[in-house]
Amino acid sequence: MTTEKRAKEHQYSGNFDFENTELGWMTNQVWHEDPKRVVFVLSRYKFVAKMLSGKHRVAEVGCGDAFGSRIVASEVGSLTVTDFDPLFIESINASPNKKWHEDALVHDITSGALPQDKGAFDAVYCLDVFEHIESDKEHQIVENLKNSTHDDGVVIIGIPSLESQQYASEQSKIGHVNCKSGNDFKALLQEHFRHVFLFSMNDEVVHTGFYPMAHYLFALCAK
Repeated sequence: MTTEKRAKEHQYSGNFDFENTELGWMTNQVWHEDPKRVVFVLSRYKFVAKMLSGKHRVAEVGCGDAFGSRIVASEVGSLTVTDFDPLFIESINASPNKKWHEDALVHDITSGALPQDKGAFDAVYCLDVFEHIESDKEHQIVENLKNSTHDDGVVIIGIPSLESQQYASEQSKIGHVNCKSGNDFKALLQEHFRHVFLFSMNDEVVHTGFYPMAHYLFALCAK
């Protein structure tokens, strides 16, 4: 499409060929209430994208509005996004922009592994999901994530740390029923995976620092 709009600096005229990007429902709320947090959330997706760069088939569990998912999609062969809430999946499927997601599916990870009609995934990740699920289901969820990948698959799980909750918003605290400290989180995952690499994160910075001082925790797990 050739635009009729001409920017005063001609190299920017092509910007008007794109539709305005609409923030997803969740991201829109964050942008209005605490805009810097959008940076933190997108940084989490960038970490996942770099860890999984070059993987052929990847899936996200608990994608929400999938606004940050396209960062991962830009680094992998194909991305399937899933969420247990049909409202989010309906909004994703209704979007005219189909570039970033191979499939958008309603799926509750507590009920079983992801559908594998196209085969097991090379990698599965979930960000800000685990802490919303009661502790009596945590082992089953980890197994379902693991069983969604093939034998050489990778699973990445990101959660806010237990120590961070004193600073969390009231809205977040309502849903955060299962946050963990770093050592406890790693010990849980080691019951299911042979290799667990745990990273700390503060704001947009990922590091290997002291877990009790981490606001967020990333676990990279391999069978």
